[in-house]
Amino acid sequence: MRGRMPPLPRSIATVLAVGLLWWAAGLSTPEPAIAGMADVVDVRANRQSDGTYSFSVTVRHDDEGWDHYADAWEVVGPDGTVLGKRVQLHPHVTEQPFTRSLDGVAIPDGVRAVTLRAHDKVHGHGGITVEIELPGR
Repeated sequence: MRGRMPPLPRSIATVLAVGLLWWAAGLSTPEPAIAGMADVVDVRANRQSDGTYSFSVTVRHDDEGWDHYADAWEVVGPDGTVLGKRVQLHPHVTEQPFTRSLDGVAIPDGVRAVTLRAHDKVHGHGGITVEIELPGR
């Protein structure tokens, strides 16, 4: 008697689907990871009265605990210079996505846009980034 295969667990199905999409796009297949990379999913930037900027950044990562969690996000200039860094001191296993702020970020004259990227303890950088135009520039 022929039967259907049981459905794949959701996480395996997701990894296979992403791998297939990468393959179809002609890209190399990413290595599957349990928690994956940290992604920036939302950014708000405000110019302060002293000319510096404050950033409110939302990060999504399947934190697993102290050994694998999103431990920072950065404000990066067009030339790759890190202009600001917000360090996360603990995992956010039950708070996903999470939003944290950083004030007092000095942006050099002439820079009109920055990129926000997240970092995790296992994979480093490599997740989804967000580039934003700076208000008041």
